Amino acid sequence: SVSGVSSVMILSPDTLIDVVRAQHPDTNGPYSWWSWRGKAFVNDAGWRIDYHLASPELASKAITAEIDRDPSYSERTSDHAAVVVDYDL
Repeated sequence: SVSGVSSVMILSPDTLIDVVRAQHPDTNGPYSWWSWRGKAFVNDAGWRIDYHLASPELASKAITAEIDRDPSYSERTSDHAAVVVDYDL
């Protein structure tokens, strides 16, 4: 560990904000991961396991927060999709 820096970080709304959740508070998604099995991608039965965390100050400048999802199952290159946030800096 770095001298003088705690190795434990307490996550709370005072320290880091989940920017995607702040932009989409009333949905279960948007998801950033889907299993290759079954029709998880087609049915949008995924998980939110990729995050964009920001300080409260930076999070307040977020304009949009989206998942860069591939257009179809056949065009997927990964089981994850990028989390993309645009900020007004």
